[in-house]
Amino acid sequence: MHKVNVDELFEGKQSKYALVVGVSKRAREITQKFEEEGTVTEDKPVLLAIDEIKNHDLNILEPDEDELG
Repeated sequence: MHKVNVDELFEGKQSKYALVVGVSKRAREITQKFEEEGTVTEDKPVLLAIDEIKNHDLNILEPDEDELG
């Protein structure tokens, strides 16, 4: 079972919302890529996206403070 430490993922981030949106967007991209290539894998796209963020292969752009308010 793949365990995710949310605090580790959230480290240095201001917005949990941005993190969730970033993971979901990347997971959709991975799913689409797998479908186009005909790739079959047991790996879950969400877990692959989380691993990319954990390994700093993917950075989440967060909104500025004035965009949040």
